[in-house]
Amino acid sequence: MILVFYWGLGLLLLVRQSSNLTITKHILLEDRKSINGLEVSDNLGLMSWHEAIVACKSLGPGWRLPTKDELNMLYENKEEIGGFADNYYWGSTEFGNDYAWELFFLDGVQYLSSGKNNTNYVRAVRAS
Repeated sequence: MILVFYWGLGLLLLVRQSSNLTITKHILLEDRKSINGLEVSDNLGLMSWHEAIVACKSLGPGWRLPTKDELNMLYENKEEIGGFADNYYWGSTEFGNDYAWELFFLDGVQYLSSGKNNTNYVRAVRAS
């Protein structure tokens, strides 16, 4: 379960709970980058696709997972944006009920996920 708390000063507190572990992450939203008309959040961490949808929306109005094409644009501008892990990131574009597109930020290849319950990294976007 992910609990999200937002304070008006640009600080977001994410608390992710599992059976025996609680991970807390503070994200300063003031450090967001903007690229090609999209504002890009800091890395929100590893989570399932469904958790990622909730975490992005919890950032406030307009925040969401990037589409498959937007995810590719983020990869093409990853050096300018900064803060990406060389790992998989979720996209919002779905394939049926059980799969969604993901992009591997080490080489830029897009894949259909093995399932939405897998965990990938998350960056949220919104129109700037």
